[in-house]
Amino acid sequence: MIPVMERIDLNADVGESFGPYVIGNDERMFRHVTSANIACGSHGGDPSVMRRTVRLAVDRGVSPGAHPGYADLMGFGRRDIAMDLQELEDLVVYQIGALAGMAAAEGTRLNHVKPHGALYNRAARDRPLADAIARAVRAVDAGLILFGGSGSCLVEAGDALGLQTAAEVFADRAYRPDGSLAPRREAGAVITDPAAVAERALRLVQSGEVATVTGEVIELRRDTICLHGDTPGAGDIAATLRARLEAAGIRLAPVGSAGRQGDGGTSP
Repeated sequence: MIPVMERIDLNADVGESFGPYVIGNDERMFRHVTSANIACGSHGGDPSVMRRTVRLAVDRGVSPGAHPGYADLMGFGRRDIAMDLQELEDLVVYQIGALAGMAAAEGTRLNHVKPHGALYNRAARDRPLADAIARAVRAVDAGLILFGGSGSCLVEAGDALGLQTAAEVFADRAYRPDGSLAPRREAGAVITDPAAVAERALRLVQSGEVATVTGEVIELRRDTICLHGDTPGAGDIAATLRARLEAAGIRLAPVGSAGRQGDGGTSP
């Protein structure tokens, strides 16, 4: 049985605006999350947005991390792109390095890396691709924590290379019985009701359980819970979720701040 959690990390995908285009409400999300996955200029973000988002993380005491994705601005990184594994590894190194530079400029360091969109989903089931991402993370900074879906190839790849990993679960996305996320194109795949998201999050933290689209209940290892900053009403969802967890006595803190909590977790 998966043990009850006493603390959890709450992360959000942010910094995805670019040029004159505003995506999400980062200012409000930063009031409630403990970790920020900051776009690195490929699927979203641009140099100014990247640095500004890192600065916001510093000001709010939120742990900054890189959120690399496919170079697919038009598709917001949610389209799968066939790439040579070395090219992919280099692309991920490039994006992490770019955000690490912005972090240095703001007097801080990155804490973690979480791939975005189609790259994240592909890495969940494609071990060679997951290995390429893990190699990229280690090449830039072996101290970075690799975020990956609970039970995914990405977590396995990070563990195999000796990286600290964090198993991620989603409170605002529907799950299939095999533990994968329901595709966004399917009805009900994205959950936008704040109360429903908060209750799913609390159940995940307390029991590691989540109901799937078929009604079946599955168990997931969980070190961090993700909220998507571009989901409609994301600010209200984040506020409601955090309040619900804190009311239940769950402490929110970044992964790595005091040793990872979860199955087989180790201190950094």
